[in-house]
Order: sequence, then structure tokens, then C-alpha cells
Amino acid sequence: MMAACPQQWMIDQLKLDHALCLILDSEGELDVRQALLKNSGPDQHCSVYSETQVSDLADAGPFIFLVDNPDDERIRGLLKVPERNWGWLASIRRGDLSTLIQHWRERLIIGTRPNQALYRFHDNRVLTRALGHLPEEARPEYLGPTISACYWQGVSWEVIHNPAPGEYPLPADPMWLNIPAPASQSMEMLQSNIYRYLWAEHSGDLMRLSQRQDPSLWLAEQLTQAQQWGWSVPEQLHFLIINKLNETEPPIIKNWLPHAGEAPQVHFERLFNELKFWSGEPSA
Repeated sequence: MMAACPQQWMIDQLKLDHALCLILDSEGELDVRQALLKNSGPDQHCSVYSETQVSDLADAGPFIFLVDNPDDERIRGLLKVPERNWGWLASIRRGDLSTLIQHWRERLIIGTRPNQALYRFHDNRVLTRALGHLPEEARPEYLGPTISACYWQGVSWEVIHNPAPGEYPLPADPMWLNIPAPASQSMEMLQSNIYRYLWAEHSGDLMRLSQRQDPSLWLAEQLTQAQQWGWSVPEQLHFLIINKLNETEPPIIKNWLPHAGEAPQVHFERLFNELKFWSGEPSA
């Protein structure tokens, strides 16, 4: 992977006699899509979801356009706003558009019924995570006929090359589906799960808390604190959140902070035993 200027990358790919493709998030960029469709022949674009089992979503799904002019004002407009995460750019051999379409159609549906989902290959953030974890030898099965890809990875433009562009069957266990979720997403899922648990098992305490502050913000603060202390196992999180939620005045635990150089588990066990002692329970 290397940093790149997308316009120069497009010029270089055209010099190599490659065709350029814009993989566009149609739902988020309807105006751009409609503008491109006005001047695009039927053999120069395709809705990826059409002719698939999710064809009902074709109008809101990704479109792939062949691009022959790097100076096209609509393309230049997209390049100025990469933070909108509108998609990415790919180069292919001339005549390979249908191959590229078929490649991604075969990779659209992930999971098995009734837990199926759509793989958002057109999202540059999804592409960034996949390419950041896949070893080079696994790129061909993922990128298929794509020769080179240019995409915004959140901070800068990156270019990655496919060592062996071509047609590949979908692997039985695709490596790109076994990539860990980003920490922010994992935290969101954790917060959502704990929030549901608290409403189910501690709704009264949560209602009392809501009279003083937003429970979701309070929970986010507790999880951030746990993260800073290195507390990540369920027992530690449960201990912190439930005891903070039920905290008396004055509190049983006067100082939650770790001692200097104290390991996370030692810190947890000390507070756990301190709470037991002041609550009149025997220590572990």
C-alpha cells in the first residue's frame, strides 16, 4: 500500500491502457449517480444489486461506472470530499466490467439464513479494513479482476495493487469475513448489549439515574473508565457498572483509582475484596 494522489493514479492507469471504474455508494450519492447516468451508456455502468436476490434494493445499492476522463467535474467533486465515504476507484482490463460486477455479486450475501447480511464492498471503510488485514497472497480472491485500487482510508488516499488479477471462485471461508471489528464498533456493540441488560435487570436503578443524567452517556463514561484501567472481562465490567449504578452516599469504595504500578486484575481484586469487607461479607 502506498499514499497516492487519486487524479495522478487515474492518469497512470489510463496510460497503462487499463479501464477505470468508480464504485459508488448510490444511496449516499444519489445526485452524483443521476448526473453520471445522464451521460453513461448502458454498457458503461451497472447496478450491482440488480439481477441478484436483493434486486429489490437495486436502486439504493452500489453502482459501478466506467470512467474515461479523470478531469470529469463530477469525479473531481467526489475526490474533494473523501470524508463522505462515497466509495472507491478501481482499474481493470478493458472489457472486464461484467467480470468485476459478477465478482462482487458472488460476494454480496454473507452468512446463512436466517442470519444473512449484505457485504458492503462498496464502502471504502470496509475495503480499508479488509485490505489492512489480508496478506498479499489473499488479495486476488478478494479483489478479483481489479488490477489496482485507490481509496480513502480515513486519513489519506492509498493505492494497493492486486498481484494476480483474474476470476476466482468464492472461498468456503473468506478471510475478509474473519476480520475483527474496529475498536469503536466493538465498544458500540458492548455498550448496546450492557444497556439492554441494565434495562432488563436494573430498570429501577436506571430510571433513578435518568433523573440526574443521560444513562447512555453515563454508561459510555463507565466503559471508557474500564478501558483506561485495562478492565475488559465481563466480571470486571459487571462489578464496575453495577456498583457505580447502586453507589450509596457516602460510597462504600472511597477511591476507585488503581495504585501506582498496579496490574488491572490486582486492582480489580483489591476493590472487589474491599467492597466485600465493608459490606460485611467474607473476603476471597
